[in-house]
Amino acid sequence: MLKTETPSTRHAELDLYPTVQLVAALVDDQFWAVEAVRLASPHITAAITAALPRIAAGGRLLYVGAGTSGRLGVLDSVELHPTFSWPPERAVAILAGGAGAMFAAVEGAEDDVDQGAAELLALLPQPNDVVFLLAASGATPYVLGALRAARGAGALTVGIANNAGAPVAMQADCGIVLDTGTEVISGSTRLKAGTAQKITLNTISSALMVGLHKTYGNLMVDLKPTNAKLILRAVKLTMHATGAEEAQARSVLEQCQFHVKVAIVALLKKITTDQAQALLAGAGGSVRSALAA
Repeated sequence: MLKTETPSTRHAELDLYPTVQLVAALVDDQFWAVEAVRLASPHITAAITAALPRIAAGGRLLYVGAGTSGRLGVLDSVELHPTFSWPPERAVAILAGGAGAMFAAVEGAEDDVDQGAAELLALLPQPNDVVFLLAASGATPYVLGALRAARGAGALTVGIANNAGAPVAMQADCGIVLDTGTEVISGSTRLKAGTAQKITLNTISSALMVGLHKTYGNLMVDLKPTNAKLILRAVKLTMHATGAEEAQARSVLEQCQFHVKVAIVALLKKITTDQAQALLAGAGGSVRSALAA
């Protein structure tokens, strides 16, 4: 039996726990998710190293999964646009059972290996694309079908699973096993297995965005300010990076459609926003390189 499906020997009387003990058991077990990711760090590093040049060359981030794993892939893909201005068409997720499975389980959809292959191929994968194959068990047929199709197309495959020896990790170009073990509630991989997958996806996509100069130091300087909160964040980030007063920061941001990168370079180099934009373009989007030019 897979570890993720094996009942925990530590919590055989879970239903008898008083609430305070139940909460402690559920919360404390999540620490193992962090440890599992930490132990997998060399494999995560290898995946990022392999993926970065492909994405820098124009590749896409493609996510494939079923159930909780698939929904985590959707979540990672959709959050890249507001956070880093990453084009939505370059972060695409497919989920067993279709878009509706994001909100309601579609039973049996994950068992169709041919459907997984077909839906991945419908995205027309290319060699510079990076495909994340997510499956807690590591053997979900839908995901394995997509994996084989992605490899056949020459895309980089990154298999993420929670069981040692998982086919999705063993057959991918880059395999990441997050050995989270048994769950407090047996087989409920929405718990720490899912937490470990979320941490891993956060780490990979964030590291890729840093590598693509989407940050300046640890500042989120390529965000898409689509609401009042994000506009205020853009102003605060610009003030923090340049020392400018709020009125000056806001004025310069208004001249460049609230593109924080451009405002920072314009303010620190005392140039126009058009000149700052040109410097950034010549520096591959790197604020540091633009400032040094």
